[in-house]
Amino acid sequence: MSLSSKTVLARARACIRIEQAALAKTAQRLGGEFVTTARAVDAASAAGRKLIFSGVGKSAHIAAKIAATFNSTGVSSCFLDATQALHGDLGLVDEGDLAFLLSNSGQSDEILRLVPLLKRFGVRIVAFTSNPDSDLARNADLRLLYRVPREACPLKLAPTASTTAALALGDALAMVLLEARGLSRDDFAKYHPAGNLGRVLLLRVSDIMRTGDRLPTAPDTVSTQEAILAMTKAKSGSIALVAKKTGGLTGILTDGDFRRGALTGPDFLQKPVAMFMTRRPRVIAEDALGVDALRLFEAHKIDDLIVIDRRGRPVGLIDGQDLPKFKIV
Repeated sequence: MSLSSKTVLARARACIRIEQAALAKTAQRLGGEFVTTARAVDAASAAGRKLIFSGVGKSAHIAAKIAATFNSTGVSSCFLDATQALHGDLGLVDEGDLAFLLSNSGQSDEILRLVPLLKRFGVRIVAFTSNPDSDLARNADLRLLYRVPREACPLKLAPTASTTAALALGDALAMVLLEARGLSRDDFAKYHPAGNLGRVLLLRVSDIMRTGDRLPTAPDTVSTQEAILAMTKAKSGSIALVAKKTGGLTGILTDGDFRRGALTGPDFLQKPVAMFMTRRPRVIAEDALGVDALRLFEAHKIDDLIVIDRRGRPVGLIDGQDLPKFKIV
């Protein structure tokens, strides 16, 4: 077989286009059955029940991945091997659980054998298939249907577009439930404590902020020159200005404020820094997540962020240039 660049790219693009068509058709045909299934998942989760995903062949891999996605969002889920279920693994099933049985054709023998067994446990069945007329679809309580005009395999044998559509539909269901349940970044971090994702999600502002000699502060009564000298000593692009008596934050002087102040006249350095500082600057609490700081940087196009304690006093500074070092980008 010739592997010329033109041939390889043409075949690859044709495969992707076929899978795109399956995704588009699946999205287009979503309707009431999807809504009913989403509500059933929500009800099962709220009742403390779990989701069970099962499939054979390539569908088993998709089932396991969707179960993992739900687990990562706090919805208790598990993968049930369709063959091992007949040899003892049905012990993980509890009354009130919701089972998703994946079969593209809806005619897989191993999956069909599971239907009556699961129903004996008082488990509702969701037929997760592309065939609405299959035995699986007819005998299930609910249906989650994806649409596959054709597979990308030229032999029409290897599952391609069908597994892509099934995976996307499972992800869509998980994301709908995630948003409906109001899952926060803190919640998500609890389920991802390991690896780079967990490390980044669990970083607090207190872990990344500049403190001590790297946090320039001064009373808002000092001269602009004194404030600039403190900024320079700390090698910082800004300085936190505070009330002399309480120590509470009253403003921030940045490089930009300094340049604008210079336009007011040659004697600006001797004037009170309060004349040029930015009052009511953006701030963040020291126990906030690092990703929350990133959102403030992106939303307000700022270079520095003052960290305050519960009494409104500056305890740290986040320089936007520090975020990439912690991989918070």
